[in-house]
Amino acid sequence: MYSVSDSTAILRAHKRLLSRGGAAVSQPRVPRTVILLGFTSLITDISAEMVVTVLPLYLIYVGGFSPLAFGVIDGIYNGAAALMGLAGGFLGDRFKRHKEVAATGYGISAVCKLLLVVGGTAVSAIGAIVLADRAGKGIRTAPRDAMISLSTPKDQLGMAFGVHRAMDTTGALIGPLLAFALLAAAPFAFHSIFLVSFCLAAIGVAVIVLFVRPQDRADDHGTPAEPASLKAAFALVKVARYRALLIAAGALGLATASDAFIFLGLQDKLDLGNSMFPLLFVGNSLTYMVLAVPMGRLADRVGRGRVMVAGYALLLGVYAALLAPLGGWVLLTVVLGLLGTYYAATDGVLMALGSSIVPDEVRGSGLALVGTVTNIARLIASVLFGSLWALLGFQAAIACFAGGLVVAALVAVVVLFRSRVPALI
Repeated sequence: MYSVSDSTAILRAHKRLLSRGGAAVSQPRVPRTVILLGFTSLITDISAEMVVTVLPLYLIYVGGFSPLAFGVIDGIYNGAAALMGLAGGFLGDRFKRHKEVAATGYGISAVCKLLLVVGGTAVSAIGAIVLADRAGKGIRTAPRDAMISLSTPKDQLGMAFGVHRAMDTTGALIGPLLAFALLAAAPFAFHSIFLVSFCLAAIGVAVIVLFVRPQDRADDHGTPAEPASLKAAFALVKVARYRALLIAAGALGLATASDAFIFLGLQDKLDLGNSMFPLLFVGNSLTYMVLAVPMGRLADRVGRGRVMVAGYALLLGVYAALLAPLGGWVLLTVVLGLLGTYYAATDGVLMALGSSIVPDEVRGSGLALVGTVTNIARLIASVLFGSLWALLGFQAAIACFAGGLVVAALVAVVVLFRSRVPALI
């Protein structure tokens, strides 16, 4: 005969089974941490893209920068984040302070917006501010992605990163529009834009500091492990599956032409006016924003590696469209549509794939190294593409990168399959 305590235990077990069954048939729920970090990124990206969009105009028309000086600043902007990514990821892992490290990165970038108001237009001053701003981005990215992955069940990582990237890209869509609206109302009011950008960045910092709770962890991640050591972080490279992911990400990155080059070629081919150029970034971001979540969920269902490689096939389609005898709105629609879909299928999906391989205790360091390898490869690719364009012309450069992307995709598929990376096979 059952006692009262036995009946209570059975009732509790029954409720747990019902709750699990309900969760199995219901739609996946996005963790609170992912939504809040998404809001932080959305607001921060509005702030950042306001500055990114007008900075070339500000430096050239107000600061009187030469193309060489602007090239130096642009190189700093694109390269600094990669250099600081590993430090941010390791510090978050080592001290189990992913939130604090990420908030520090967001805070550094916010302060840099204010420094643009008072820093003047000297090359050294602007270079230092841009370097600090990108260092802030590098510091925050890996700890933020680690919090996303640790708060999400492992079978829903693609969806979670898709939701975050969709919110992040919404900010990238709004920022340029807001900046140009302000310039339309008050031409050359760059300092006002920088000040508004700072205020928005400060709100983003407040969201992560006041509302994000890094102790919220998905059940399948268990309890926090011991703090990571530098030796454990570097030992990741010895793991075959992780090493295969690094090789695949690096190879694909080396064959990736930057958006700026693609859009410059598109502008030249379609003879678009200068005023239309920023709208190309908006069109690309719009497609990415709409498709990021569906692509993430698709990756969870059919395999993240498959979706990522398919995304690079879409980039190959962009190259093919630029080489084809297309023109007008057909070419514009095809390129922007394929490029936005490529980002939706690769950016967050790559981090989800990395999260399924990297152990919890070195999650930030592992994701940081994947991001660093990818960014450095793309930086090399930009230099290579620019050199090919200068020597052989745009069409020849695109053709070379198309051939390189085919080879890189084959390398990625071979190494990922050979190491039997999860979510690919």
